[in-house]
Amino acid sequence: MDPEPKDIIVLGAIKHGTNKFDKIQKTTQIEPEELDSILKQLEDRELIQVEEKKGWLGKKIEITVTDKGSKEVDEQVHELQTKWNQMSASYKTGDKEKLKQYMDDNRSFFPMMMFFGVMDMMMFSMMFSMMGMAMSDYVPPENMPEGGDAGIDDSSGMDDGGFDFDVGF
Repeated sequence: MDPEPKDIIVLGAIKHGTNKFDKIQKTTQIEPEELDSILKQLEDRELIQVEEKKGWLGKKIEITVTDKGSKEVDEQVHELQTKWNQMSASYKTGDKEKLKQYMDDNRSFFPMMMFFGVMDMMMFSMMFSMMGMAMSDYVPPENMPEGGDAGIDDSSGMDDGGFDFDVGF
């Protein structure tokens, strides 16, 4: 059974130290009901372990990835890297048809590639430009990089274009 992209994203978040429900939800941007369902499936498949611990303010639940789960994430990330490398090669050779076909065949993997940092967002955006398409044709808005500008961070904090000096008067 091939795991769903959201399953692997959740598993990857847990593997990288996000071990509380609310933090997993915030990191993955998955609705609580769906996340609960995914966590139950991951636990049933023995990819995660859920532990109840006693803390100062009562019980707390901690979620950890099992060895089997860790191996699953590593295999999926390796597969994503292979897919990205093939897509990049098509782009670099200028083969628009092959690139478009490859992107059509693998569109379900784009959110995982973004989440795990496998793809180069600048190159990804240039691929769309080369084909004369918009990224939003392939990537749902909730999976777009902040601002939808292919990872370009323009949050310099100076939205008026001026300078901010504090001279102490």
